[in-house]
Amino acid sequence: MANPKTIALPLAQQEYSTTDEAVTRRIIEQAVQDLAIEIDKLQKMQSVVASKSIKRHQFLLMGGKSV
Repeated sequence: MANPKTIALPLAQQEYSTTDEAVTRRIIEQAVQDLAIEIDKLQKMQSVVASKSIKRHQFLLMGGKSV
């Protein structure tokens, strides 16, 4: 994660406020979306590293003598 940041949720008021609900909902949606993006990045990095590792291993085995 490049720059994890903390976002404080607004405090609840005594009476119901649709504006506060919308703000809170949007903050939570953005946080979930940020997490999904980070998870996707990590999965792509892992698959690339695994792919390169397998190719390296196969390349090293090409020159080996069979027993």
